[in-house]
Amino acid sequence: MSHNNTNNWTRRDFITGVGATAFATGLSSCAINANRAPKELSKAALATEPVVDPKTLEKPNITVGYVPVNDCAPFAIAWEKGFFRKYGLNVTLSREASWGTSRDGIIFGRLDASPVVSGAVTNARTGAEGARHAPLCAAMTIHRHGNAMTMNKAMWESGLRPWRDYNGNLEEFGRDFRNYFEKLPSEKRVWAVVLSSAIYEYFIRYLAAAAGVAPDKEFRIIIIPPPQMVVNMRIGAMQGYMVAEPWNSRAISGNDGIGFTFAQGREIWQGHPDRLLGVMESFIKENPKTYRSLVKAMIEACRYCSDTKNREEVAQILTKKSFTGAKLKLTKPAIVGDYNYGGFDGQQRVWKAPETTIFFDKPANLVKAPNDHSTFLWQSQSIWLMTQSARWGQIKEIPKNAQELARKAWRTDLYREIAAEMGIECPKEDYKVEQAELFIDKKAFDPSDPVGYLKSFEIRANSPKSFFMS
Repeated sequence: MSHNNTNNWTRRDFITGVGATAFATGLSSCAINANRAPKELSKAALATEPVVDPKTLEKPNITVGYVPVNDCAPFAIAWEKGFFRKYGLNVTLSREASWGTSRDGIIFGRLDASPVVSGAVTNARTGAEGARHAPLCAAMTIHRHGNAMTMNKAMWESGLRPWRDYNGNLEEFGRDFRNYFEKLPSEKRVWAVVLSSAIYEYFIRYLAAAAGVAPDKEFRIIIIPPPQMVVNMRIGAMQGYMVAEPWNSRAISGNDGIGFTFAQGREIWQGHPDRLLGVMESFIKENPKTYRSLVKAMIEACRYCSDTKNREEVAQILTKKSFTGAKLKLTKPAIVGDYNYGGFDGQQRVWKAPETTIFFDKPANLVKAPNDHSTFLWQSQSIWLMTQSARWGQIKEIPKNAQELARKAWRTDLYREIAAEMGIECPKEDYKVEQAELFIDKKAFDPSDPVGYLKSFEIRANSPKSFFMS
């Protein structure tokens, strides 16, 4: 791939190249604010009898964040179905503008709990790429999968197709991918993700490297909140983006018609954790009973979302203005599992699979340990995130105390205790090998040798740069 001018970027060049982005971002952000969060409890929630007396909780009145994407389904369900109330909690939901504000709201104490992107908890412990050091914790995932990588119409016209069309042929995809980027001027080689050092950024870099492209040399990554992805692609601010649904489905032909889904995140790494329920360590220590109630409410909500009989209803609830405000045809595909990749040749590319988004029950091919389910966190997957952080120069090396950091950040000990009180059995181990067939490049991950795994990648970077547009 040509390297002309790609190593001579300046911040001025970048801002000139996507100057219109800030304007579009400003317009869009006005529509995303906490005032649109739900205020009135539903009849079902009001009719719910608490099984926990709020007076027994240290802090029954808590503020919980959410971001207006499909990911917020368990929060919407916990609110609408009265699961918060059931466990003695009086929750104020706070609609967050971005994944950055969702994370920072916890760190600075504005929020008691909030979903965070997979990677944020680990990175707060390691300080990856200048992340704010903070003792963030998570005891459960909110969901797995439910995200995708969108490419613009020009990439389609150049010959690129959804990953499924390549039938696993990375070499062929790599040729098409490089052919497109080689013809672009450096200022146009831009991808967008929702937060730096998140699993989405790692997936974009992972895919590019698997295709033989060194991402830190060939393109730049900018940070854009989810609801602003589509407008920014429309004005040409980036070639592609990775985000949670419904912002991928919105881009395809028949909807906004500005792009197509290249791959769901589960095609990069089948079974990956997407969102975690983040809190500060101090919140758990100071409010142990409250925290238990919160996790129980969220587990129950995740189980509700997981039941295929409830999926249509969940997709409908997400259309409310308080949550995504998107039309049902946009929220439904990734929730129900009737996923359309789009394209501009009139062909149907619908993949029917309930694991398009996993809330609790895992498909058989992902269950490698007894009693495994989606809300259970594997600390080994936290180690995988550290390998990617080190791979792209966001930390100097995999921490010597990586296992200790994983144990402190991903609280499987607490989850097992809380789940046991609900009659839910869990895996007894914290680590597992991620099988080769789960990754797009068929490279297994053994958490017992993270350094060897890191060194097995030919394409690595020392100091990639991200430009922030938030």
